[in-house]
Amino acid sequence: MAQFLPQLDDYPLEEQLKTLGDEELLDFWEESQFLNKYLEDEGHKPKGLSNTNYEKLIVQELQIRTCMRYLIK
Repeated sequence: MAQFLPQLDDYPLEEQLKTLGDEELLDFWEESQFLNKYLEDEGHKPKGLSNTNYEKLIVQELQIRTCMRYLIK
């Protein structure tokens, strides 16, 4: 299960994503999709990182992991 890191300003999202397992990373992506949909339905615009940025960072991390698996073999 993912853990909350209280020093978010000192620990960038990119680094936090690296600490998650593959299933946790996919769960985080799914939760960000649900949250974004909820906020849009309520008429709120998310501040800071948008859902697109979350998606981009998660896909990038998954691509890096896939490449590393092939390089290790």
